[in-house]
Amino acid sequence: MSLRETLSGHRTAPLILDGAFGTMVQGYGLTEQDFRGYRYRHLSGMLLGNNEMLNLTRPDVVEEIYAAYINAGADIITANTFSANAVSQADYHCEHLVGEMNRAGVRLAREAFAKSGRHGFVIATIGPTNKSLSISPDINAPACRAITFDQLAEAYIAQMSALVEEGVDAIMLETIFDTLNAKAGIYAAQEIMQITGCRVPLMLSVTVNDASGRLLSGQTLDAFLISVAHSGMMSVGLNCSFGADDMLPILRNLHRSIERMCREDGGRCFISCHPNAGLPNFLGQYDVTPERFAESVRPMITEGLVDIIGGCCGTTPEHIKAIAELCR
Repeated sequence: MSLRETLSGHRTAPLILDGAFGTMVQGYGLTEQDFRGYRYRHLSGMLLGNNEMLNLTRPDVVEEIYAAYINAGADIITANTFSANAVSQADYHCEHLVGEMNRAGVRLAREAFAKSGRHGFVIATIGPTNKSLSISPDINAPACRAITFDQLAEAYIAQMSALVEEGVDAIMLETIFDTLNAKAGIYAAQEIMQITGCRVPLMLSVTVNDASGRLLSGQTLDAFLISVAHSGMMSVGLNCSFGADDMLPILRNLHRSIERMCREDGGRCFISCHPNAGLPNFLGQYDVTPERFAESVRPMITEGLVDIIGGCCGTTPEHIKAIAELCR
C-alpha cells in the first residue's frame, strides 16, 4: 500500500515521522576523518558537518540512526538527503557526489526497515539550500540574487532524478522559507515525473519566521497555499520554526485554510507537522524533554489537526517514542 493510500485509509491516529538527524550525528562525536573516509581523503576543503557525506563514508552510523527511529515507532523515515544537491554541496566541493549521496541515503533507510521487520515509508527530504530566489544577499542592492531560478531548478532536477530512480515513497520540500525556492523544487519534481513517467507524491513543509505565521520572505501561509496550489501536493505542513506550543495556533490556522481550499476545489490535502524540541538555549542545546514534547503535540493529535506528526531540530528517538506511545 502506498503512502497516499495509507493516509487516505481508515486511521485512528496520525502516522509517525522520525526526528532530527543532525542532533543524533552530534552524539557520535565524529571527526573530519569520519566524514572524509579513505575514498575521499584527497578532496579539498573541510567535510566535517556535511552530514550527507556520511551516507558514503559512515553508512553504519546513518543506518543506526534510521533504526533508532524505526524502533521508536516511526512509520516514515526521512532519508538523509536534506542538503544533497549541487547548490548546498558546492560549499564542500562535493557536487559530483550528489547522485551517490541520494541513492545511498534512500537505500540505507530501506535496509533499516527490512532489518527491523516493520513496514514503513521512506521519503526524500529536500532543503531550501543556502540561497534565496526572493531575498537579496546584499542590503545595498535589492535586485541582487545569489542564484537564478533555472540554476536552482537544475540542481533539484539532478537530486530528484537519483531519488526517483532509487524508489522513494514521496518527496518532501522541507523547511521552506522562500516560496520561489519551493516553486523551483515543484517545477523540478514535475519535470522529473514527466521524463520518467513515475508519479511520486509531493509534500511541502514550511518554516515560519515568527508568531505571525509568515515565511522569512514575508508571505503569509494563505498566500503560500495559493502560490503552490497548482503543484498537486499530497500534503502541506509546518516544521522547524520553534516548539510545538508556539506552533499550535499557526497549525490551527493552516488546518482551517486547507479545509477551505479542499472544499473549494474538491480535492484532498493532508497535513504534517514536525516542530523543534523548543528553542535552543544559549549553549545551542534543546531542553524540552520527550515527555514535555509529547504533551505539547497532544492537542495537534486530539483536535485532528495532523495526518503526520514527528520532530525537527533537537528531537531524538526518545521524543518520537513518546509521540508514538501517545498515539497508541
